[in-house]
Amino acid sequence: MSSSYASDPEWASIEPIPLDDGADAGAMPLATIAYPQEYLEATSYLRAVMAANEMSERALKMTQDVISMNPAHYTVWIYRAKIIFALEKDLLQELEWLNGVSLKYLKNYQIWQHRQVVMSSRTYFPEPPVKERDFLMEMFAQDSKNYHVWTYRHWLVRHFRLWDDPRETQDIDALLTADVRNNSAWNHRFMLRFGPRSDEPDAGMPNCTASDPAQKGRLAVVDEDVVDAELRFAQEKILRAPENRSPWSYARGVLRAAGRPLAEWEGFARQFVTVGEEEAEADVKSSHALEWLADVYAGEAGSADAPRTAGAVRMLTLLKERYDPIRSSYWEYRIGMITPDVAASA
Repeated sequence: MSSSYASDPEWASIEPIPLDDGADAGAMPLATIAYPQEYLEATSYLRAVMAANEMSERALKMTQDVISMNPAHYTVWIYRAKIIFALEKDLLQELEWLNGVSLKYLKNYQIWQHRQVVMSSRTYFPEPPVKERDFLMEMFAQDSKNYHVWTYRHWLVRHFRLWDDPRETQDIDALLTADVRNNSAWNHRFMLRFGPRSDEPDAGMPNCTASDPAQKGRLAVVDEDVVDAELRFAQEKILRAPENRSPWSYARGVLRAAGRPLAEWEGFARQFVTVGEEEAEADVKSSHALEWLADVYAGEAGSADAPRTAGAVRMLTLLKERYDPIRSSYWEYRIGMITPDVAASA
């Protein structure tokens, strides 16, 4: 809406409510924001129709006007949602409009909260619109790690119970093929395969409320075929980029969910680590494989002079001194956790 509200006959019946920053009461505002005049005018009329709880077409057009000037104005989004439901508007049309706004303002949270509110209408959307995930992939083409879009997609899966929908796996495979380092896609894949089958907003980890720490992250029922397939998938991606942390972390989560030990991957991790008698003879193609072996050896260490303990210290020392020195204090701490005596002599 480009014309002035004050000169528009449609708004002649409305008495605008100007911004109250305390100045009229004699107070000195701490930090006055220099809003554009057209925005001040639009929001003054917005306050008036909100105060009257007006559910009308003109109020709906006003929300679009204010959003075009300030898409982060969360109050106007809440008001817009109330209006479209009160007027029983076509929600597919709302999504079409929202798509354009989303592509223009890629990092805006309020847009995706509004989309979730709209999509929550079970009456209008008993299942997701046919083009919904096409649009999400369009958004990922702009920014494949957009936090707000991923949060919305997690919600979409839970809300419509899409864990086993082939389209979800298809899209994740495409994103990981394009960028194997896309940790957001790895996280979504884990949620699809091993996340709780619940529509609760915080349901992100198996047995996340278990009182026994050893049980957290573990599945109550394990499909070994799925576990094996996901471990093979992770290995394929690691071979493409051994120094990429994402698939190593994914594999840890998969093994934990299945109640399997890290030692199951000892042979695979060894492919990336060659350690001779001297430190200079070490050839490490993945620091994550080095850490993996250290965890395996440390978990099997029995005494201060056990070969596995010494192996763990050797791996951690390589991380500390050569392959991840930026976290040297952490690796020193890990060495000390194994045994102070061995750590002191390393």
